[in-house]
Amino acid sequence: MSSGSSRMVVQNFEVDLNKALVFQVGHLGEAYEEWVHQPIVCKEGPRFFENEILEFLTRTVWWAIPVIWLPVVCYFVYSSVLMGLSCPHLALMVVAGIFVWTFLEYSLHRFLFHIKTKTYWGNTLHYLLHGCHHKHPMDGLRLVFPPAATAILLMPFWNVVKLMATPSTAPALFGGGLLGYVMYDCTHYYLHHGQPKTEVPRNLKKYHLNHHFRIQDKGFGITSSLWDKVFGTLPPSKMDVKSM
Repeated sequence: MSSGSSRMVVQNFEVDLNKALVFQVGHLGEAYEEWVHQPIVCKEGPRFFENEILEFLTRTVWWAIPVIWLPVVCYFVYSSVLMGLSCPHLALMVVAGIFVWTFLEYSLHRFLFHIKTKTYWGNTLHYLLHGCHHKHPMDGLRLVFPPAATAILLMPFWNVVKLMATPSTAPALFGGGLLGYVMYDCTHYYLHHGQPKTEVPRNLKKYHLNHHFRIQDKGFGITSSLWDKVFGTLPPSKMDVKSM
């Protein structure tokens, strides 16, 4: 299937890449799973919606993530300071929050982002959530999560943390988790568009590109391979993709 073609025909349904894609992909039915995992390597992403406002909301520059969310991280961590949390305890909660995020990062990627769908709305929602990234993995404006959507999701997560932690530790724990998210999104962008010069980030880039271009049901970690090792989802060691 040519990546340069403007149309793709799958099971009698024609996907027109020159038109807004979101409300087309649902019609693929059972063929969606195969279609979405045949990547098109192009830095210019497709159009999602005909509506200009909706289209704007799907595009986010990577640096918006630290600019918007790092002040929020500082606010929550400082809230714990004001409640009298000691520095060692504060640091422990922040690190614990980052650690919890790494597990969420892996779990969401493996069990939600790679859920198999075949219904119209299932395909449509999956494409918006993660399928678009696998179809157009080099789309630089859809590599990080839109801040408006993040803000909505943070509210239930904050309520869960408040139930699990004490009033003084909850803000630091939540701030650490949010910091983990910021690190994740910035790392994810870098793995696609950066050119690492040292061994650790270079290996991490190969690890992630393997997930996109070689074996897409393995290698769900982004910032590390820790949970892939724990749960047995490491890709074969001899598989690697040259940096793009």
